[in-house]
Amino acid sequence: MATKALIPDPVTEETVESLFAVPGIHCASCIAKIEEELPRQPGILSARVNMGAKRVAIRHDPALTPPELRAAIAALGFEAEPLADAGLDVAAAESRRLTRALVVAGFAAMNIMLLSVSVWSGAAGATRGMFHWLSALIALPTVAYAGQPFFRSAWAALRQRRTNMDVPISIGVLLTTGMSLYETVTGGAHAWFDGAVMLLFFLLAGRALDSMMRGRARAGVAALLKQTAPGALVLEADGSSRWMRADALRPGMTILVAAGERLAADGRVVEGESGIDIAFLTGESAPVRVHPGDEVQAGALNVEGPIRVQVTAAGADTVIADIARLMEEAAQGKSRYVRLADRAARLYAPCVHLLAALSFAGWMIAGAGVHQSLLIAVAVLLITCPCALGLAVPAAQIVACGALMRRGVLVKDGSALERLAEVSEAVFDKTGTLTLGRPVPMGLRRLWRDDRSILLSLSRASRHPLSVALRQALEARGVTPAMLDNVREVAGEGVFGDYEGVAVSLARPRSLVNLFGLAAEYRRGNQTMLLGFTDALRPDAVDTLDALRGMGVKVLIASGDRPEALEEIARATGVTAIGHLRPADKLALIGRLKAGGEKVLMVGDGLNDGPALAAGHASMAPASASDASQLAADAVFLGDRLAPVALTVRAARRTVAVVKQNFALAIGYNALAVPLAIAGKVTPLVAAVAMSTSSLIVVANALRLKGAVK
Repeated sequence: MATKALIPDPVTEETVESLFAVPGIHCASCIAKIEEELPRQPGILSARVNMGAKRVAIRHDPALTPPELRAAIAALGFEAEPLADAGLDVAAAESRRLTRALVVAGFAAMNIMLLSVSVWSGAAGATRGMFHWLSALIALPTVAYAGQPFFRSAWAALRQRRTNMDVPISIGVLLTTGMSLYETVTGGAHAWFDGAVMLLFFLLAGRALDSMMRGRARAGVAALLKQTAPGALVLEADGSSRWMRADALRPGMTILVAAGERLAADGRVVEGESGIDIAFLTGESAPVRVHPGDEVQAGALNVEGPIRVQVTAAGADTVIADIARLMEEAAQGKSRYVRLADRAARLYAPCVHLLAALSFAGWMIAGAGVHQSLLIAVAVLLITCPCALGLAVPAAQIVACGALMRRGVLVKDGSALERLAEVSEAVFDKTGTLTLGRPVPMGLRRLWRDDRSILLSLSRASRHPLSVALRQALEARGVTPAMLDNVREVAGEGVFGDYEGVAVSLARPRSLVNLFGLAAEYRRGNQTMLLGFTDALRPDAVDTLDALRGMGVKVLIASGDRPEALEEIARATGVTAIGHLRPADKLALIGRLKAGGEKVLMVGDGLNDGPALAAGHASMAPASASDASQLAADAVFLGDRLAPVALTVRAARRTVAVVKQNFALAIGYNALAVPLAIAGKVTPLVAAVAMSTSSLIVVANALRLKGAVK
């Protein structure tokens, strides 16, 4: 968590928050450095690092300017740009750079290895020298280009008198290249350009895989803006109208919202009646009736008739903007999660430096000479290179995520698998998550064939959610539409037409008695039938919840629906259900569970679930979820089945087990190889080959996950 240190200068109660893109953030030590050191600067209250998005949120005195904050970050050894000025996806840019460097290193490694085969086969004299020079011509520009991600990070750390994993990597690569060039110039028998370039290739492979997984993570909450209209038609006092952008709307203006449009601002209905879809906020699948005087929110979809709305809040003051802020704050908390690889890497750099330095000093004292002592120190650096450590996590994550993808689960962030493996309680939204999130008509079998045909024709003429559900259900049964005359839709009333001279309609129920909750009234002449709709449970919901409980995961239902709408599902699943929860309420519920020691898996689909998804220890959303929910979730599952949730938790636990095995293999390799290197029994070339072999073993172990996701 961010450390709030004592501030030398008082900070005013009115603080502001600034965002900076910091591409140099790589590991847990980077996070700790920024979050612990920045608050010690005058005027800075706190700093939060978002590892996935490579950015820092700084809470500070308004008197501090962006250049001053940038300088404070630079003093810690990190380049930074104000996010508003950066204007780019830092993580995506870094991923592209790593991919280019990986391609260059891989191409160079293959060519240098081909040249080395001749030397290993016994080439001597001028032939060996020529191959060494050719290798040098390929290796030197490759090291200069492909090594930049490590060299820049190492130099930034050293300038601030600290160290990180990239320092021993850079030293090992540069020393190996330098010694190889010296051997080439002096006509020596050995050069290790292949080892240096192979080293870069495997390190870049691990870092590129890791960056690829991070790149799938969300970049923010900008997709929330898609839920609101870009603007609205503003009605002037003189009766004229003009279209205005959403960010130009002001309280007191009156806007006209036509059927099928989304609201661009919060407001109060002043004229007209309609049904509006606010499932993004409440999770309710049924349109809500609004009348003059009722409050409406930006992002709501007007599904029936035109209404006039007086704006009460616009832009950053709307409910949807509040949800965006909640999601951002919740995401910052989760982003500070420290991964297994980061925790293991904290001790790596000082241990490697110490071993290499002691090896060099020990052989110098033994009288081996600078050249021989330096070769042994280089061999120690190479053989302890964190290639296996760097591949241990991303290799397992990539394999597991690929296997899950084939089962219909898209994992956006590899580190989420570690969090998913730790969950102790799962919180499910109801509408669209435990249920299919769409109305399903009941009792269609009781209808005559021609009635079903008439209903299909009527439902095709409307885009009302109930009409769409009815059309899909009838088409799935192979019903053919009837020929109707005078088909017309009346906003707020229904669809009307004539069938063989008889009036038919699919309309709003006229009766006050409605046993179904969701219903439409089918009328054919003097005959009337009430068609009920239900939001059915996903077909395997009960089995999935039982499977989670079998893994020791507690289950809870948290929904924005009315409590009475949750009773049937609570009975069917045997799970406690809590209703009437707004976005802030769900966020508070997650907070209480976390305070009680639970690691919460949040599963939801609506925009109202966004903050809770971001705040959960891990999160999942169905593919039918809103854009914002899919961005906030760590994983998205496809189809109508809920089984992927339990499958993903099970796969995550297996993945973490394989990652721990990979760490054990890497440590075991070092325990065997390092003593040999210190004893001078390993040349830099053998060290590079051994390092590559350990990396391949780790990858082979990770590949076992390919068939483990069942």
